[in-house]
Amino acid sequence: MEFLCYHRDRPGSTPLRSRLIEEHWAYMDGFSLIARGPTFLDGVLTGSVHVVDVPDAAAARAFAFEEPVYQAGGYRDVLVRRWRNVLGRTMWDFAGGREGGGHLVLGFGAGEAADLVPARPEELIAYGPLLSDDGAAWLGTAALVRTADPAAVLTHDRYDAVEVHEWEFGGRR
Repeated sequence: MEFLCYHRDRPGSTPLRSRLIEEHWAYMDGFSLIARGPTFLDGVLTGSVHVVDVPDAAAARAFAFEEPVYQAGGYRDVLVRRWRNVLGRTMWDFAGGREGGGHLVLGFGAGEAADLVPARPEELIAYGPLLSDDGAAWLGTAALVRTADPAAVLTHDRYDAVEVHEWEFGGRR
């Protein structure tokens, strides 16, 4: 099962994250990842997104909450949602390559699903619906994109809230 985990930084935690980068990467090496990478606001680190394939919701929560920076108090909160890989590939398969930035776009909603068929797939690094743990209820959509207009990836009036975060490919350099 695929899950999206978005760890949002605690203010002032960048030095802690820098000290723990090797432990973080070593931890991530133990998992099957679809996508990963840090988020920013005006060049300042704000969080870290990971899309992971694990057996179930309990394993997804263990993945998120056993992560070394989380254990050291570096994150203020963590979003864990079941996710479905609409594109059927990893970020490493993205035709646009790893160079250059991108965005994490999160749309939160409930009820009838929106944006199940993505527009402009050539701009998508990873894309899929956010779901309840059992996969039965649609709770939103998450996309990693490289586009000039990341907010246009989702149909805004179909969501309660849409967030757009600067993002870059993560992992060992």
